[in-house]
This record gives sequence, structure tokens and C-alpha cells, in this order.
Amino acid sequence: MRALILILIAAPALADGPVPRQGQTIAPPKAVECYCTDKTRQRLELGQTTCLQVGGQTFLAQCQMSLNVPMWRRISDGCPTSSLPQSVQPAG
Repeated sequence: MRALILILIAAPALADGPVPRQGQTIAPPKAVECYCTDKTRQRLELGQTTCLQVGGQTFLAQCQMSLNVPMWRRISDGCPTSSLPQSVQPAG
């Protein structure tokens, strides 16, 4: 019975990770950088958008997190385009 009580008391202390010995320090865990990549393996940060073409469909997608995994989420069908206005011919 005493062994069970000692285990229950010690369990929370053991769950926190390694305990440093006297004079020893433990480095904090390194932060993991999360980002998405496009088909050219270019890095895009969380929140950035790009035009993707998958299975013959093009759509605008944003780099987001889902269950601790970076992924592309479709924002809208198609991709925005820009064009220059046609030059106006002077009346002649």
C-alpha cells in the first residue's frame, strides 16, 4: 500500500521531464519552424497564399496549420490575374 502511495506522489514529478542534477542545466526544447512549400520547393510562411494547380484544377490556397501539421487550404476557385489595360488608340 505504501508503495502505491509513493508512486502516486512521485508520478507528477516524473511526468515533467528530466530533472537536472546538481550543477547541471537542461536546455529548453528548440522551437519547430512550420511552413509550407510549393511545387518548386519554395518556402512559404504560415498565412501566405499562392495559386496551386492540382489534378487539372487551379485554385488560390493559403498555408495554414491543421492538427500541428502545415497544409494548404483552398480559399477560392481559380487564381487572381492581372492584366494591363489595352492602349487607347488616338482618334485620328
